[in-house]
Amino acid sequence: MSAPPPSPPPQPPPPTLVQPAPRGPAPRRRLWWHRLIFGLWYRPVEVLDEARDRSAWSAAVLLSLISGGIGVLSVDAFHTQWAVDHAAALKLLGLGEAGVLAASLALGSVAHAIARTLGGIGRFAPTASLFIVLFWVTDLPRMAIAAWLPTDATFVQAATWTTWGFGYVLAVLLIRGQHHLSTWKSAAAVSVQMLTALALLRLGPVH
Repeated sequence: MSAPPPSPPPQPPPPTLVQPAPRGPAPRRRLWWHRLIFGLWYRPVEVLDEARDRSAWSAAVLLSLISGGIGVLSVDAFHTQWAVDHAAALKLLGLGEAGVLAASLALGSVAHAIARTLGGIGRFAPTASLFIVLFWVTDLPRMAIAAWLPTDATFVQAATWTTWGFGYVLAVLLIRGQHHLSTWKSAAAVSVQMLTALALLRLGPVH
């Protein structure tokens, strides 16, 4: 009796016109302002990399208002005006807040403009807003100390130079990441703003 013929090998399934959609990159998680502000102190490189090409205007405005409020409240002229006329003192506070907001926007805009002039390719909103954030994040400890101690006190001067140096390094990292510039070009892009701030805001009179 002859053996049965071998069964034919299984055929592959017919091709289909419906192909699975390719998987895209995973969505980036939202960078909340408190993670941005506190993260700049204990993991700055990681936070700046995560914040790349993102705007942070809400955090920038919040920090500008807080810093402006601390600056105005620490001035003797405000306390004198408050004792005489509360309404006039509040107007002075409002003018101070508006001035700080305008100055902050100018600092961020200048940093972006210089970086673009040096060949940077970054966008305005992420550069300007993040520059404002890191500028005031690094200056807040100095402002809080200077509000209670004399400006020429050794501890205040040490805090001034320490926070300014830390802010300068963060600004260089920010411009280098946002605009894809070399380190020395990034340092040149923020030197004007940081040196001006050092002369006018940090080493100048607070009270």
